[in-house]
Amino acid sequence: MSVILETTVGDIVVDLFTDERPRACLNFLKLCKIKFYNYCLFHSVQRNFTAQTGDPQGTGKGGESVFRVLYGDQAKFFNAEAKPQLKHKNKGTVSMVNNGDNMHGSQFFITLADGLDYLDGEHTVFGEVSEGFDVLDKINEAICTDEFRPYQDIRITHTVILDDPFDDPEGLPIPDRSPEPTKEQLESGLIGADEEVDETKGKTMEEIEDMIEEREEKAGAQLLEMIGDIPDADIKPPDNVLFVCKLNPVTTDEDLEIIFSRFGTILSCEVIRDQKTGESLQYAFIEFEKDEDCERAYFKMDNVLIDDRRIHVDFSQSVSKIKLQMRKGTKE
Repeated sequence: MSVILETTVGDIVVDLFTDERPRACLNFLKLCKIKFYNYCLFHSVQRNFTAQTGDPQGTGKGGESVFRVLYGDQAKFFNAEAKPQLKHKNKGTVSMVNNGDNMHGSQFFITLADGLDYLDGEHTVFGEVSEGFDVLDKINEAICTDEFRPYQDIRITHTVILDDPFDDPEGLPIPDRSPEPTKEQLESGLIGADEEVDETKGKTMEEIEDMIEEREEKAGAQLLEMIGDIPDADIKPPDNVLFVCKLNPVTTDEDLEIIFSRFGTILSCEVIRDQKTGESLQYAFIEFEKDEDCERAYFKMDNVLIDDRRIHVDFSQSVSKIKLQMRKGTKE
């Protein structure tokens, strides 16, 4: 059960503890579903401690639970779930903020360091970051005011629910599309996330040249990817190919083929490996004979445990199968 937090500095994937924290996870998922978190600031970033968000006002004093949306002011907050006890042991732990009365609304934080056990029992752990630790590092490095507010805004721009085990409560106001930010939200920050910041200030000429060179290399790599990988910008991903990621490095082609073959005839199954080392890159492509078999596998296999890893299955990146074939064809 996972959610992608798209932020102005990159994407973070959060895996939720729905069995241990059903109330907190339901609240979080349904707030994501109604786009409550869109444009929320990370209003408090304390280096090597926590990054806090979830208040649409951006002050740290606002926010409300989804139950307030459904049932009115008397349900603005909900009681903390104390058992089983989950600890703030690892960097990337996701926890609901205690409002002071052992109750929660919408605000949550992500830990930016290991071993923050003194938070245990005070705030409710309900998930953990599974991907996007480089984004956490960017947030951790933000330059902040004395009140821990980043000078340049860091915002959640969008949330994507990958899996939701809970039925939608009656009356949940799900929008047809993502709402536009309010004037108050846009004015709640300091320096806009898209505003230019003079990053050369205080740097030596050598440091500036190194920075320019690094950015040119990245831009060149992106351009090569854009013009060299796909034959047509409007290419449609094949309907009979699944993209599987988050694999355990020990999982083989044969393992996946055996597991997925129960849905239908498989034409090819390939775990992608590093060309030099032969090590698994932890993603694969599975090509079915029939589109409908591929679709059934997609609905049944997402978030399934294989070799102690919960895999993610999707259609969206299966265009990469064509890219791979093109590269092989070019070499041949």
